[in-house]
Amino acid sequence: MDHLSRQQQLRQVLQDERLDGFVVTHPANLRYLCGYTGSNGLLLFLDGRCTFFTDGRYTQQAREEVRGARITIAKGALALAAGARMHARNGVQIGFEADLTTVTAAAAMRKAMPKNVRLKPASGLVMRQRILKDAEELQLIRDAVQLGAQVYQAAMQAVRPGLSESAIAGRLEFAAREAGADGMSFETIVAGGKRSALPHGRATAQPIPRRGFVVVDSGVILRGYCSDMTRTVHVGRAGREERKWYEAVLEAQLAGVAAVKPGQLAGEVDKAARQMLRRARLDRYFTHSTGHGVGLEIHEPPRLGKGQTEELRPGMVITIEPGIYIPGKGGIRIEDMVVVTERGCDVLTPVAKELVEI
Repeated sequence: MDHLSRQQQLRQVLQDERLDGFVVTHPANLRYLCGYTGSNGLLLFLDGRCTFFTDGRYTQQAREEVRGARITIAKGALALAAGARMHARNGVQIGFEADLTTVTAAAAMRKAMPKNVRLKPASGLVMRQRILKDAEELQLIRDAVQLGAQVYQAAMQAVRPGLSESAIAGRLEFAAREAGADGMSFETIVAGGKRSALPHGRATAQPIPRRGFVVVDSGVILRGYCSDMTRTVHVGRAGREERKWYEAVLEAQLAGVAAVKPGQLAGEVDKAARQMLRRARLDRYFTHSTGHGVGLEIHEPPRLGKGQTEELRPGMVITIEPGIYIPGKGGIRIEDMVVVTERGCDVLTPVAKELVEI
Protein backbone atom coordinates (compact mmCIF):
# COMPACT_ATOMS: atom_id res chain seq x y z
CA MET A 1 0.00 0.00 0.00
CA ASP A 2 1.22 3.51 -0.83
CA HIS A 3 0.82 5.02 2.64
CA LEU A 4 3.09 7.97 1.90
CA SER A 5 0.87 9.07 -0.97
CA ARG A 6 -2.21 8.75 1.23
CA GLN A 7 -0.58 10.88 3.91
CA GLN A 8 0.33 13.52 1.35
CA GLN A 9 -3.25 13.61 0.08
CA LEU A 10 -4.50 14.18 3.61
CA ARG A 11 -2.02 17.00 4.12
CA GLN A 12 -3.52 18.73 1.08
CA VAL A 13 -6.99 18.26 2.55
CA LEU A 14 -5.83 19.79 5.83
CA GLN A 15 -4.44 22.76 3.95
CA ASP A 16 -7.76 23.20 2.14
CA GLU A 17 -9.59 22.99 5.48
CA ARG A 18 -7.17 25.51 7.02
CA LEU A 19 -6.02 23.09 9.67
CA ASP A 20 -2.45 23.14 10.95
CA GLY A 21 -2.66 19.53 12.06
CA PHE A 22 -4.88 16.53 12.55
CA VAL A 23 -5.25 13.71 15.07
CA VAL A 24 -6.27 10.27 13.79
CA THR A 25 -7.39 7.56 16.23
CA HIS A 26 -10.00 5.51 14.35
CA PRO A 27 -8.52 2.02 13.71
CA ALA A 28 -9.56 1.75 10.04
CA ASN A 29 -8.16 5.21 9.31
CA LEU A 30 -4.89 4.35 11.05
CA ARG A 31 -4.55 1.22 8.94
CA TYR A 32 -5.35 3.18 5.80
CA LEU A 33 -2.88 5.99 6.47
CA CYS A 34 0.09 4.18 8.00
CA GLY A 35 -0.57 0.42 8.02
CA TYR A 36 -1.04 -0.03 11.77
CA THR A 37 -3.51 -2.78 12.73
CA GLY A 38 -3.36 -2.67 16.54
CA SER A 39 -6.15 -1.60 18.84
CA ASN A 40 -4.44 1.40 20.44
CA GLY A 41 -2.79 4.14 18.45
CA LEU A 42 -2.77 7.82 17.54
CA LEU A 43 -1.40 9.43 14.39
CA LEU A 44 -0.56 13.13 14.58
CA PHE A 45 -0.11 15.31 11.50
CA LEU A 46 1.60 18.59 12.43
CA ASP A 47 4.11 20.96 10.84
CA GLY A 48 4.55 18.70 7.82
CA ARG A 49 5.52 15.76 9.99
CA CYS A 50 3.69 12.59 10.92
CA THR A 51 4.13 10.99 14.36
CA PHE A 52 2.57 7.75 15.52
CA PHE A 53 1.92 7.16 19.25
CA THR A 54 1.13 3.89 20.99
CA ASP A 55 1.91 2.19 24.30
CA GLY A 56 4.47 -0.42 25.22
CA ARG A 57 2.25 -3.37 24.34
CA TYR A 58 2.51 -2.50 20.67
CA THR A 59 6.18 -1.50 20.37
CA GLN A 60 7.17 -4.38 18.14
CA GLN A 61 3.97 -4.34 16.12
CA ALA A 62 4.28 -0.62 15.45
CA ARG A 63 7.87 -1.02 14.28
CA GLU A 64 6.84 -3.77 11.89
CA GLU A 65 3.71 -2.13 10.50
CA VAL A 66 3.86 1.67 10.66
CA ARG A 67 4.98 3.43 7.49
CA GLY A 68 5.67 7.11 6.90
CA ALA A 69 5.61 8.20 10.54
CA ARG A 70 8.00 8.53 13.45
CA ILE A 71 7.05 6.09 16.22
CA THR A 72 6.78 7.27 19.84
CA ILE A 73 5.98 4.91 22.70
CA ALA A 74 3.95 6.77 25.33
CA LYS A 75 3.97 5.86 29.01
CA GLY A 76 0.71 7.63 29.74
CA ALA A 77 -2.45 8.45 27.81
CA LEU A 78 -1.90 8.84 24.08
CA ALA A 79 -3.65 12.18 24.09
CA LEU A 80 -1.19 13.48 26.71
CA ALA A 81 1.74 12.16 24.70
CA ALA A 82 0.44 13.91 21.60
CA GLY A 83 -0.05 17.15 23.47
CA ALA A 84 3.47 17.03 24.87
CA ARG A 85 4.91 16.71 21.38
CA MET A 86 3.08 19.64 19.89
CA HIS A 87 4.71 22.94 19.03
CA ALA A 88 2.73 25.42 21.08
CA ARG A 89 2.52 28.13 18.47
CA ASN A 90 -0.18 30.75 18.89
CA GLY A 91 -3.33 30.10 16.91
CA VAL A 92 -2.53 26.50 15.95
CA GLN A 93 -5.67 24.60 14.91
CA ILE A 94 -5.60 20.82 15.30
CA GLY A 95 -8.47 18.87 13.80
CA PHE A 96 -9.80 15.62 15.20
CA GLU A 97 -12.23 12.95 13.98
CA ALA A 98 -15.36 14.42 15.55
CA ASP A 99 -17.67 11.74 14.13
CA LEU A 100 -15.46 8.92 15.44
CA THR A 101 -14.26 10.24 18.80
CA THR A 102 -16.05 9.78 22.13
CA VAL A 103 -16.86 12.77 24.29
CA THR A 104 -14.47 11.44 26.94
CA ALA A 105 -11.58 11.05 24.47
CA ALA A 106 -12.17 14.52 23.03
CA ALA A 107 -12.15 16.02 26.53
CA ALA A 108 -8.87 14.24 27.32
CA MET A 109 -7.26 15.60 24.15
CA ARG A 110 -8.46 19.12 24.92
CA LYS A 111 -7.03 18.86 28.43
CA ALA A 112 -3.66 17.77 27.03
CA MET A 113 -3.42 20.64 24.57
CA PRO A 114 -1.48 23.81 25.39
CA LYS A 115 -3.90 26.70 25.94
CA ASN A 116 -2.89 28.43 22.75
CA VAL A 117 -3.74 25.37 20.63
CA ARG A 118 -7.31 25.00 19.42
CA LEU A 119 -8.82 21.54 18.95
CA LYS A 120 -11.30 21.74 16.08
CA PRO A 121 -13.95 19.11 15.25
CA ALA A 122 -13.73 17.75 11.69
CA SER A 123 -15.66 14.91 10.08
CA GLY A 124 -15.05 12.61 7.14
CA LEU A 125 -11.66 13.94 6.05
CA VAL A 126 -10.02 10.53 5.75
CA MET A 127 -13.17 8.87 4.43
CA ARG A 128 -13.12 11.25 1.46
CA GLN A 129 -10.01 9.37 0.39
CA ARG A 130 -11.12 5.91 1.51
CA ILE A 131 -14.38 6.09 -0.45
CA LEU A 132 -12.44 5.58 -3.71
CA LYS A 133 -10.50 2.32 -3.78
CA ASP A 134 -7.22 2.04 -5.67
CA ALA A 135 -6.24 -0.97 -7.78
CA GLU A 136 -4.54 -2.79 -4.89
CA GLU A 137 -7.56 -2.30 -2.64
CA LEU A 138 -9.93 -3.50 -5.36
CA GLN A 139 -7.96 -6.71 -5.75
CA LEU A 140 -8.04 -7.31 -2.00
CA ILE A 141 -11.80 -6.76 -2.00
CA ARG A 142 -12.25 -9.12 -4.94
CA ASP A 143 -10.28 -11.76 -3.05
CA ALA A 144 -12.43 -11.27 0.05
CA VAL A 145 -15.62 -11.55 -2.01
CA GLN A 146 -14.40 -14.77 -3.62
CA LEU A 147 -13.55 -16.27 -0.24
CA GLY A 148 -16.90 -15.20 1.20
CA ALA A 149 -18.71 -16.89 -1.67
CA GLN A 150 -16.62 -20.05 -1.29
CA VAL A 151 -17.43 -20.52 2.40
CA TYR A 152 -21.11 -19.66 1.83
CA GLN A 153 -21.37 -22.49 -0.68
CA ALA A 154 -19.73 -24.88 1.78
CA ALA A 155 -22.19 -23.96 4.52
CA MET A 156 -25.22 -24.26 2.27
CA GLN A 157 -24.41 -27.91 1.60
CA ALA A 158 -25.22 -28.58 5.25
CA VAL A 159 -28.59 -26.82 5.39
CA ARG A 160 -31.46 -29.15 6.25
CA PRO A 161 -34.62 -29.03 8.38
CA GLY A 162 -33.92 -29.41 12.07
CA LEU A 163 -30.36 -28.06 11.95
CA SER A 164 -30.09 -24.92 14.07
CA GLU A 165 -29.39 -21.49 12.62
CA SER A 166 -26.35 -21.26 14.90
CA ALA A 167 -24.97 -24.53 13.55
CA ILE A 168 -25.16 -23.21 10.00
CA ALA A 169 -23.49 -19.95 11.03
CA GLY A 170 -20.84 -21.89 12.90
CA ARG A 171 -20.00 -24.08 9.91
CA LEU A 172 -19.74 -21.02 7.68
CA GLU A 173 -17.50 -19.19 10.12
CA PHE A 174 -15.30 -22.23 10.73
CA ALA A 175 -14.89 -22.68 6.97
CA ALA A 176 -13.90 -19.01 6.69
CA ARG A 177 -11.21 -19.30 9.34
CA GLU A 178 -9.96 -22.58 7.90
CA ALA A 179 -9.70 -20.94 4.47
CA GLY A 180 -7.57 -18.10 5.81
CA ALA A 181 -9.99 -15.30 6.69
CA ASP A 182 -8.89 -12.76 9.31
CA GLY A 183 -12.37 -13.03 10.76
CA MET A 184 -15.98 -12.23 9.91
CA SER A 185 -17.10 -8.82 8.66
CA PHE A 186 -20.03 -8.94 11.09
CA GLU A 187 -22.01 -11.44 13.13
CA THR A 188 -23.38 -13.95 10.63
CA ILE A 189 -27.11 -13.70 9.96
CA VAL A 190 -29.04 -16.95 9.54
CA ALA A 191 -32.81 -16.61 9.88
CA GLY A 192 -35.25 -19.36 8.92
CA GLY A 193 -39.00 -19.55 8.48
CA LYS A 194 -40.92 -16.69 10.10
CA ARG A 195 -37.64 -15.37 11.54
CA SER A 196 -36.47 -14.57 8.00
CA ALA A 197 -38.77 -11.54 8.26
CA LEU A 198 -36.20 -10.02 10.65
CA PRO A 199 -33.80 -7.92 8.51
CA HIS A 200 -30.98 -8.53 11.01
CA GLY A 201 -32.00 -11.92 12.35
CA ARG A 202 -28.86 -13.10 14.11
CA ALA A 203 -28.41 -16.87 14.17
CA THR A 204 -30.06 -18.58 17.14
CA ALA A 205 -30.65 -22.10 18.42
CA GLN A 206 -33.93 -22.09 16.46
CA PRO A 207 -34.04 -25.12 14.10
CA ILE A 208 -34.50 -24.63 10.37
CA PRO A 209 -38.19 -25.36 9.63
CA ARG A 210 -39.41 -28.07 7.30
CA ARG A 211 -40.64 -25.41 4.93
CA GLY A 212 -39.89 -21.72 4.42
CA PHE A 213 -37.30 -19.14 3.45
CA VAL A 214 -33.83 -19.06 5.01
CA VAL A 215 -31.87 -15.80 4.76
CA VAL A 216 -28.08 -16.07 5.07
CA ASP A 217 -26.11 -12.82 5.25
CA SER A 218 -22.38 -13.19 5.82
CA GLY A 219 -19.03 -11.67 5.04
CA VAL A 220 -15.34 -12.29 5.68
CA ILE A 221 -12.36 -10.07 6.34
CA LEU A 222 -9.32 -10.93 4.27
CA ARG A 223 -6.08 -8.96 4.70
CA GLY A 224 -8.11 -6.19 6.27
CA TYR A 225 -10.84 -5.83 3.63
CA CYS A 226 -14.45 -6.91 4.03
CA SER A 227 -16.95 -8.79 1.93
CA ASP A 228 -20.74 -8.86 2.24
CA MET A 229 -23.24 -11.18 0.58
CA THR A 230 -26.84 -12.26 1.17
CA ARG A 231 -28.70 -15.12 -0.42
CA THR A 232 -32.14 -16.52 0.39
CA VAL A 233 -32.99 -20.17 -0.14
CA HIS A 234 -36.26 -22.03 0.38
CA VAL A 235 -36.56 -25.24 2.36
CA GLY A 236 -39.13 -27.43 0.65
CA ARG A 237 -41.03 -26.50 -2.47
CA ALA A 238 -41.94 -22.82 -2.70
CA GLY A 239 -45.56 -21.93 -3.38
CA ARG A 240 -46.82 -19.62 -6.11
CA GLU A 241 -46.99 -16.59 -3.82
CA GLU A 242 -43.52 -17.24 -2.41
CA ARG A 243 -42.09 -17.51 -5.91
CA LYS A 244 -43.77 -14.23 -6.80
CA TRP A 245 -42.16 -12.56 -3.81
CA TYR A 246 -38.74 -13.93 -4.68
CA GLU A 247 -38.96 -12.87 -8.32
CA ALA A 248 -39.97 -9.35 -7.26
CA VAL A 249 -36.93 -9.02 -5.00
CA LEU A 250 -34.66 -10.43 -7.70
CA GLU A 251 -36.01 -7.95 -10.25
CA ALA A 252 -35.48 -5.13 -7.76
CA GLN A 253 -31.92 -6.23 -7.13
CA LEU A 254 -31.14 -6.44 -10.84
CA ALA A 255 -32.68 -3.01 -11.38
CA GLY A 256 -30.49 -1.59 -8.64
CA VAL A 257 -27.37 -3.08 -10.20
CA ALA A 258 -28.37 -1.76 -13.65
CA ALA A 259 -28.73 1.76 -12.22
CA VAL A 260 -25.13 1.88 -10.97
CA LYS A 261 -22.90 4.09 -13.12
CA PRO A 262 -20.58 7.09 -12.74
CA GLY A 263 -22.47 10.30 -12.01
CA GLN A 264 -25.57 8.50 -10.78
CA LEU A 265 -26.94 9.73 -7.48
CA ALA A 266 -26.95 7.16 -4.70
CA GLY A 267 -30.61 7.89 -4.09
CA GLU A 268 -31.48 7.06 -7.69
CA VAL A 269 -30.09 3.55 -7.29
CA ASP A 270 -32.32 3.09 -4.26
CA LYS A 271 -35.25 4.47 -6.27
CA ALA A 272 -34.66 2.04 -9.14
CA ALA A 273 -34.81 -0.96 -6.80
CA ARG A 274 -37.74 0.39 -4.80
CA GLN A 275 -39.82 1.06 -7.91
CA MET A 276 -39.70 -2.61 -8.89
CA LEU A 277 -41.07 -3.60 -5.51
CA ARG A 278 -43.72 -0.91 -5.76
CA ARG A 279 -44.93 -2.42 -9.02
CA ALA A 280 -45.34 -5.73 -7.21
CA ARG A 281 -47.09 -3.92 -4.32
CA LEU A 282 -44.40 -5.08 -1.95
CA ASP A 283 -42.53 -1.82 -1.34
CA ARG A 284 -44.05 -1.35 2.12
CA TYR A 285 -42.12 -4.43 3.21
CA PHE A 286 -38.78 -2.94 2.12
CA THR A 287 -37.63 -1.26 5.32
CA HIS A 288 -33.98 -0.35 4.80
CA SER A 289 -31.68 1.31 2.28
CA THR A 290 -30.67 -0.43 -0.93
CA GLY A 291 -26.97 -0.53 -0.11
CA HIS A 292 -23.80 0.89 1.40
CA GLY A 293 -20.10 1.18 0.77
CA VAL A 294 -17.66 -1.57 1.80
CA GLY A 295 -13.91 -1.55 2.33
CA LEU A 296 -11.79 -1.65 5.47
CA GLU A 297 -15.12 -1.49 7.28
CA ILE A 298 -18.34 -3.29 6.50
CA HIS A 299 -20.37 -0.08 6.45
CA GLU A 300 -18.78 2.88 4.71
CA PRO A 301 -20.08 5.76 2.59
CA PRO A 302 -21.86 6.11 0.30
CA ARG A 303 -25.27 5.09 1.61
CA LEU A 304 -27.73 4.14 -1.11
CA GLY A 305 -30.97 5.35 0.42
CA LYS A 306 -33.87 7.67 -0.26
CA GLY A 307 -32.77 11.20 -1.11
CA GLN A 308 -29.02 10.50 -0.94
CA THR A 309 -27.24 12.94 -3.25
CA GLU A 310 -23.72 11.46 -3.27
CA GLU A 311 -22.60 10.95 -6.87
CA LEU A 312 -21.21 7.53 -7.67
CA ARG A 313 -17.64 7.56 -8.96
CA PRO A 314 -15.30 4.91 -10.40
CA GLY A 315 -13.56 3.07 -7.59
CA MET A 316 -16.47 3.06 -5.18
CA VAL A 317 -17.42 -0.40 -3.90
CA ILE A 318 -21.05 -0.76 -2.82
CA THR A 319 -23.69 -3.35 -2.02
CA ILE A 320 -27.04 -3.70 -3.77
CA GLU A 321 -29.36 -5.49 -1.34
CA PRO A 322 -33.12 -4.87 -1.56
CA GLY A 323 -35.35 -7.12 0.49
CA ILE A 324 -38.87 -7.64 1.76
CA TYR A 325 -39.87 -8.69 5.26
CA ILE A 326 -43.45 -9.85 5.75
CA PRO A 327 -44.30 -10.33 9.46
CA GLY A 328 -45.53 -13.80 10.30
CA LYS A 329 -44.63 -15.18 6.88
CA GLY A 330 -40.98 -14.64 6.03
CA GLY A 331 -38.42 -12.49 4.30
CA ILE A 332 -36.17 -12.39 1.26
CA ARG A 333 -32.96 -10.42 0.64
CA ILE A 334 -30.51 -10.71 -2.25
CA GLU A 335 -27.20 -8.87 -2.01
CA ASP A 336 -24.21 -8.44 -4.29
CA MET A 337 -21.12 -6.29 -4.00
CA VAL A 338 -20.33 -4.19 -7.08
CA VAL A 339 -17.57 -1.79 -8.04
CA VAL A 340 -18.37 1.38 -9.98
CA THR A 341 -16.38 1.51 -13.23
CA GLU A 342 -15.84 4.15 -15.91
CA ARG A 343 -18.83 2.86 -17.92
CA GLY A 344 -21.09 1.27 -15.32
CA CYS A 345 -20.27 -1.37 -12.75
CA ASP A 346 -18.86 -4.85 -12.29
CA VAL A 347 -20.68 -7.35 -10.09
CA LEU A 348 -18.10 -8.93 -7.81
CA THR A 349 -20.26 -11.58 -6.13
CA PRO A 350 -20.03 -14.85 -8.11
CA VAL A 351 -22.95 -16.76 -6.57
CA ALA A 352 -26.09 -17.37 -8.69
CA LYS A 353 -29.26 -15.57 -7.61
CA GLU A 354 -32.01 -17.84 -8.92
CA LEU A 355 -34.29 -19.37 -6.29
CA VAL A 356 -32.74 -22.47 -4.71
CA GLU A 357 -35.02 -25.04 -3.10
CA ILE A 358 -33.49 -27.41 -0.57
